[in-house]
Amino acid sequence: MTKSKIFLVGTIVWIGAVGLQSWRDFSFGNFPLLILAISLAAVFWKNKTAFLLAGFLLIFVLGVWRSENALSAAQENSLNGQKIQEKARVLKSERKETTQKIVVELEKSRKKVLLTENLAQQYSYGQDLEIECVLKTPENFDDNFDYRMYLAKDKIYYLGDKAKIISTDRWQGNRIYGGFLQIKKSLEKNIDRAISQPQAALANGMLFGGSGAMSEKMQEAFSRTGMTHIVAVSGFNVTIIAEYLVLVGIFLGLWRNQALWAALIGIFIFVAMIGFPASAVRAGVMGAVLIWAMKSGRLANSLNAIFLAGAVMLWFNPLLLRYDVGFQLSFLATLGIVLFAPLAEKISLKKYDFGGIGEIIFLTLCAQILVWPIIAFNFQTVSLISLLANILILPVIPLAMLFSFLAALSGFFLPDGLNAMAWLAFLILDWEIKVIEFLGSFSWASRELGSFSVLGVVSYYLILAFIFFLIKLKTKINDNEKS
Repeated sequence: MTKSKIFLVGTIVWIGAVGLQSWRDFSFGNFPLLILAISLAAVFWKNKTAFLLAGFLLIFVLGVWRSENALSAAQENSLNGQKIQEKARVLKSERKETTQKIVVELEKSRKKVLLTENLAQQYSYGQDLEIECVLKTPENFDDNFDYRMYLAKDKIYYLGDKAKIISTDRWQGNRIYGGFLQIKKSLEKNIDRAISQPQAALANGMLFGGSGAMSEKMQEAFSRTGMTHIVAVSGFNVTIIAEYLVLVGIFLGLWRNQALWAALIGIFIFVAMIGFPASAVRAGVMGAVLIWAMKSGRLANSLNAIFLAGAVMLWFNPLLLRYDVGFQLSFLATLGIVLFAPLAEKISLKKYDFGGIGEIIFLTLCAQILVWPIIAFNFQTVSLISLLANILILPVIPLAMLFSFLAALSGFFLPDGLNAMAWLAFLILDWEIKVIEFLGSFSWASRELGSFSVLGVVSYYLILAFIFFLIKLKTKINDNEKS
């Protein structure tokens, strides 16, 4: 076994151990496996196979232990039911359609608390507050969604009930990070002024991530057509953006390698512009891995980089694997593109590329192959019209994002009525919304799956892996016959 394959197997074992402990408590088997690993290494240390097996067992034990510790910490409830009155600092504020979600850090205990407030008073990162509330442990109201663990993955263990908030004049926060957030906020306001709703909500969602400002009816249409990914900061979205940045760079006269470097810079700017949220950083890492794979010319052999990126993220936060859908989509979308993109050469994609549109659609399909079971498992629904919706919408997304961004920039020095970029952005955004609403109106656009279990997800991926193995084996046999 080559060093590259040993490394790949090691990262897969680590991720598998974290996943096993996340869904099934395996901590009881850790001590016996540890003894077995040490025994194998001590007795058969000259046998390479036994020594490797011992190493993989140690990695597995470490993965289970790390995940067990994270799950244990997530059960924090020592302050449940306590009434507090103290200072707090705003870490994050997210606007919804009729409310805003505010994450604050308590000054004394350093615990994170989620507050829900109306839109009358706007709160932003770094604000110093005086709050009075009752701390409550989050409750799960849906058997299909673990709300408590969803918050716990971000180390939010309490909700602030009956909160009274007094804003002070003090500001505490990182000025560089705060500066990026302020730029984002200003750009969002410019879009809201220059473009009418609901088109402005879609523009902000595509540029900065999130569908909170969209109406429930509109969110339902996006869900039924399988288009929620265009307003979610995930690897699925970032890889499409990266691919278009490469095409734009080549169109502007850059060599392919130069265009790839430009795309890497573009990903960093995109993540910085939306304030470095954890979801965007993870998506940016996966997008950067894909760009690196394309730049090195080893797109089909870049599994090590993808699994390493995933393993490192799970070391810092093992809860991501089960409770962060964005991480799952980012990881699998990038993996799908790397695994299946080489097939483009087999189907003469360049002959039917149509100025890059064919490649984008193909990459989207590659990602969809791996991500749809995750969507089905988490939302218990599958879109039957997703392929058509993606074909009609994806080709115009770069233009919508470009004109929306230019409209946001123009808002700093042009009156809203003279912002020509906003008019162009509106036309494209309006097209996207009308297509999505039309396709989503069909009764058969999506289907409820009832109960798509973990077993169903695992079975799908095992079957897919077997099919992929057969294709690779057949390709290798054909190559050998030709040579």
